[in-house]
Amino acid sequence: MNNTEYKQTEVGLIPSDWEVKTIGEIFTFYSTSNYSKAEMSLYGDVGCVHYGLIHAIENSHYSLSSGIKYYVTKEQAKYEAIQEGDVIMVDASEDLVGLNKSVEVFDLNNKEYIAGLHTFHLRDNNSTYVGTFKGLILNSNSVKKQMLRFAVGMKVFGVSKPQLQNILIPVPTKAEQTAIATALSDADALISSLEKLIAKKRNIKQGAMQKLLQPKEGWEVKKLGEIVVVLDNLRKPLNDSERQKMKGDIPYCGANGIVGFVDDYVIDDDIILMAEDGGYFDEYKTRPIAYRMKGKCWVNNHAHILKAKMEIDQDFLFYSLVNKNILDFINGGTRAKLNKGELVNILVAVSKSKEEQTRIATILSGMDAEISALETKLEKYKKVKLGMMQNLLTGKIRLV
Repeated sequence: MNNTEYKQTEVGLIPSDWEVKTIGEIFTFYSTSNYSKAEMSLYGDVGCVHYGLIHAIENSHYSLSSGIKYYVTKEQAKYEAIQEGDVIMVDASEDLVGLNKSVEVFDLNNKEYIAGLHTFHLRDNNSTYVGTFKGLILNSNSVKKQMLRFAVGMKVFGVSKPQLQNILIPVPTKAEQTAIATALSDADALISSLEKLIAKKRNIKQGAMQKLLQPKEGWEVKKLGEIVVVLDNLRKPLNDSERQKMKGDIPYCGANGIVGFVDDYVIDDDIILMAEDGGYFDEYKTRPIAYRMKGKCWVNNHAHILKAKMEIDQDFLFYSLVNKNILDFINGGTRAKLNKGELVNILVAVSKSKEEQTRIATILSGMDAEISALETKLEKYKKVKLGMMQNLLTGKIRLV
């Protein structure tokens, strides 16, 4: 809309045809359950929307038909049942980014759900907002800024119910709410389709990697110590005072990958890093145990430094290690430790032909490059969506 008139309000400059109300004027708060994980089950009569699920959802709305983790019995479900379009807001977060995060839920499909531990259950009883707009506006910058002023806690942050009820919230016209929700939904659909494509490409690459690296005639199995040089003598541990000074542009690497940036470096080469301790092994064993660093970097004493010998293609070695199941050669669960003695005894199947190694590595590198390009595009789309939200939810850009 051109020639829009604006007015100055407590939430900033907004279009003159928008209103400002408090959360308490728009939403009714209902009591929520406080069942611990031990008091719930993975199956049951009534779904319980746990605060962990809300934190894990990227968008501001969620289809309950996509699944939840916890359930309770009918006897336990003595709380207001969730309805289509209700909002579940967390009351606690370990960081300010997730402070009082809100998700509008839908697609109940005639199933019963209640809100769980560390949540607020909100309902727009007067239909002030159209569908899917409630989650958007409650997570908007203008609302979050007010929440930040009230946030309390040291390790866990939250805003209390009385304070939430007094927070001011913009109310665009219904027509504009619908247009904004539709535009952002289209952006979400684009992001979702790209995420699915990336997941598909990753699966294709995983299958190709397993097939290409399967031992063939003319290959031989060698111990890792026979085909690499271990450069652990180049590692430099960082003490607490040094850790506080990290502010440079040289990657500082450890078991969890790049964990910071420093001004100094010990290596300027193409190396492979393998986690020494279990900080890099998640519970699902899905993270690669090896990762690449090319150029200047500083490595702490929680990662082994490997360099392929002349007869071995460095990229081929990297993919061979990524393709290994860590349970084949390490014990101790998620906090397992891979010492150098175990490291050098890892068995790796290699082609005697370095040309074949390079050909295989080139195929897989090409797949990685394609995935990386898609991931870059995904991040760009997400940033565009954030910009859209900021402009649309403040009325800087009008759609009607």
